Amino acid sequence: MSARQWAADLSMGVRFAFAGGREGWIRALLTAVGVGLGVALLLLTTALPNALAERDRREEARSDHTFSQQEIPKADDTLVVLDSDTVFHDQDVRGRMLEPEGPRAPLPPGVAKFPAAGEMVVSPALKELLASDDGKLLRERLDYRITGTIGEQGLVGSQELAYFAGGKGLAKLLEGPASGARIDSFGNDDLGSSDPWDPVLLLLVLVVFVVLLMPVAVFIAAAVRFGGERRDRRLAALRLVGSDSAMTRRIAAGEALAGSVLGLVLGTGFFLLGRQLAASFEVFHVSVFPSYLNPSPLLAALVAVAVPTAAVLVTLLALRGVVIEPLGVVRTAKPARRRLWWRLLLPLGGLALLFPMVGQGNDGGTFNQYLVVGGVMLLLVGVTALLPWIVERVVARLGSGGIAWQLAVRRLQSTSGAAARMVNGIAVAVAGAIALQMLFAGVDGNYTAASRHDVSRAQMSVDVTSSADIASTVREYRGTEGVRKVSALSAVHLGDRRGEAESYVQVTVADCVSLREVATLPSCRDGDVFAVRGSAYDSGSDHLTKPGTTLWADPADTPRSGDRWVSWNVPQGIRQAQPREDPTGYERGGILVTPGALPGKLAAATTARLFLSVDRSVPDAYEYVRNTAARLNPAAQPMTWNSTESNTRYATIRTGLSVGAACVLALIGASLLVSQLEQLRERRKLLSSLVAFGTRRRTLSLSVLWQTAIPIGLGLLLAATVGMALGAVLLRMVNQSVRVDWPSVLSMTGIGAGVVLVVTLLSLPPLLRMMRPDGLRTE
Repeated sequence: MSARQWAADLSMGVRFAFAGGREGWIRALLTAVGVGLGVALLLLTTALPNALAERDRREEARSDHTFSQQEIPKADDTLVVLDSDTVFHDQDVRGRMLEPEGPRAPLPPGVAKFPAAGEMVVSPALKELLASDDGKLLRERLDYRITGTIGEQGLVGSQELAYFAGGKGLAKLLEGPASGARIDSFGNDDLGSSDPWDPVLLLLVLVVFVVLLMPVAVFIAAAVRFGGERRDRRLAALRLVGSDSAMTRRIAAGEALAGSVLGLVLGTGFFLLGRQLAASFEVFHVSVFPSYLNPSPLLAALVAVAVPTAAVLVTLLALRGVVIEPLGVVRTAKPARRRLWWRLLLPLGGLALLFPMVGQGNDGGTFNQYLVVGGVMLLLVGVTALLPWIVERVVARLGSGGIAWQLAVRRLQSTSGAAARMVNGIAVAVAGAIALQMLFAGVDGNYTAASRHDVSRAQMSVDVTSSADIASTVREYRGTEGVRKVSALSAVHLGDRRGEAESYVQVTVADCVSLREVATLPSCRDGDVFAVRGSAYDSGSDHLTKPGTTLWADPADTPRSGDRWVSWNVPQGIRQAQPREDPTGYERGGILVTPGALPGKLAAATTARLFLSVDRSVPDAYEYVRNTAARLNPAAQPMTWNSTESNTRYATIRTGLSVGAACVLALIGASLLVSQLEQLRERRKLLSSLVAFGTRRRTLSLSVLWQTAIPIGLGLLLAATVGMALGAVLLRMVNQSVRVDWPSVLSMTGIGAGVVLVVTLLSLPPLLRMMRPDGLRTE
C-alpha cells in the first residue's frame, strides 16, 4: 500500500468528519474536547520542569543571605537586610527590613526604590489581603505605609505574600538573635550543588509522574473512539459504494485523526487559557506566573506528533476485530469472547521489570528509571486490558431483575467494551493512587518524625534580644489575648577562666515557675540558686557548680562591661535539683538561677526564649501573639510548634502529588462527563422510542445509573487489586514490609466513586431532555 493511497484515505476521513453536517460536527467536537482536555494536561506537565526551574532561579536571584565566614564591612554599596518573616492564617509571609548604607546599595529584584523608614512595598497578593476585611490583624502587625508593589522578578509566585520595609539602626539588631546580614549584592553563587537525591525519593518522583500521566493517555485513547455506533453505519455505507475493508478502516482512522488534530488546537487553547488563569489561583500554597508555564519545545512537539499518531493507531487496532459489510457492521451480533492470556501478560511483564529491583532501597542502592517507568506503565495498562474481559464475563452472568436493571444489563451485554472504556481512565487513576498511598505510608516514618517539642506544655516560642527588658516583655505576652501561660528562660555560658576557657557551664535564669519547667526543685523563691547534675547533655562541668567557684563571662557578650571581664562567684547556698526536659525536649544541666541572685552586668549577657501556652479555642490566638511580637521587635519571628517534622523534599513531593492529583481528578470528571453525554446522544432515538411506548422516565434514569454503576464497581475492584499489588512491589523495592494502608485504599476508591456519582448527576438534566417523543423526528 503506497503512502499516497494512505494519505488519500485519511484525507477522505477528515472530510467526512467536517462535512457530515451537524452530526459530524458534534461528533468531531466531542472527540476534540475529550482529546483537548488530555492535551492541555500533557502540555501543563511538559511545562512543569521549566516552572520549577524558574521558581528556583528567582528564589536564588533574590537571596539575601551570605554563607561565607567573612563579614562584609560597611561601605557605600552595602545594604543591611533583616528577616521579618511572619505567618498569617497558616500562610507564609516573606518579609525583609532594608537599610541602605550608601548610595550604591543594591536594590532587591522587583523593587524600583528603597522604602523609607515606616514605609513598605508589597506583593500584589499581600496588598489585596491587607485591603480586605480578613487582613485586619495583619494590618496591625505590618504597620507601614504602602508606597509601591513588588514586580514579578521579585516574587516566586503570583499569590506569594511578601513585603520589603524600610528600617533604621538595623545593624545593631544583627548582634542579637535576629536573622539577617550585611550584603553588597542579591543572589548567591555560594549555594553550590544540592545534596544528592535519596534513591527512594527519586523512585517516588518517577512513580508520581507515571501515575499522573497514565490516566491522561487512557482518556485520549478513549476520546478518539467517540461516536462508535453512528460511525458503524457510515462505514457500512462506504462498503456499499465499493470501498474494501482496509480502505474503510483507513477512512475511519482519518475521522479520528481529524478529531485529534482539532483536539490539539482546543487543547492548546485550553492550556493557554489555563495558563492565564493560573495566576489567580494557589493550590496547596503553590502559585505560578503565566510566564513560568512555557512547555519545552521538544516535549510539546512530541505531544503534537504522538496524539494524532495514537489516534490513528488506536482506531486501526479497534477495527481489526470488526467485520464491516455493505449491509452493516458485525458488531451488533454477539462478539467473540475476549481472550485472557495476552491480557495477563501486561501486568506480569510489569512485575517482571520491577522484580530485579526488590530490596535495592537500602543506603547506596539505585533504581533503574527505565525499568521503574516501564514496569509501572505495564501494570497500569494491564488494568485497561483486564477490565473489558472482567466486565464481559460478569455482565454475561447477571440475572433478571426490574425493568431498569434488565435494560442496563442488556445494554452492557451488547456494548461491554464501550462501558469498560468509559471507566478505564478512573480505574487507572485509582490503581496508581492506591499504590502511591501505600508507598508513601510505608516510607513516611523515614522522612517524618515526631517532634521533640512537647506541644502539651507550649505551642509557640519567641527569642528575645539581650537588650530587652525580660520582665516587661513577659508582661506584654501574658496580657495578649489567647495566651494562657508564659515561661521565660534566659541562658548564658560561663567559663572557668578569662580568655580561652577549658570548660564552660550553662547558667539558666528564670523565675521559680519557669525553672520548674526545666528541673524538679525542692522549694524555690527569688534569690535561690540550684545545681543540676546528671542531665542527658551533661558535659562534665560538675566542678564548676561547687560553691565559691569563680566563673567568667566573655566581654563580647556583655555590652555594658566594655573590655572588662565580668565574673560571678557560685554562692555558698547553692542547692541540688533534678533535671527535667524543657518544652523543646532538651534536658538542661549546669546552674539554675533566679533573677534576684544574678548581678545586672551578667544579666545583660543572657539571651532569652519565651515558651507560650496558647488557648486554641480563642479565634486568631496565634495572630495576636505574632502581633505582640511585631510590636515589641519587628524582627522577631515567633515559632509555631508542630507535633511532627518532615523532610523538605519529601513534603515537596507530597505537595506535588496533591496538586497533580487535583488536576487529574478535574480531567477525569470533565472527560467522563463528555463521554457520558456522547453515549446519551448516541441513544437519543432509542430513549425517545421507549418513552413513546410508555416507559417511565424514572425507569430509564435508573437504567442509566446501573449502566454506570456496574462497570465502575468492577473497575474500582480491579483498581484496588492492581493498586495493592503494585504498592506491595514498590514497598519491597524500598525494603519496607508490605502493609496495606486500608484507610487510603478505601478513601481513594471512595473518591473515584464520588467523581462518577457527580458526573452521573450532572448528566441527568440532558438525559431528561432527550427522553421526549419528539426526539424521533428526523429530517
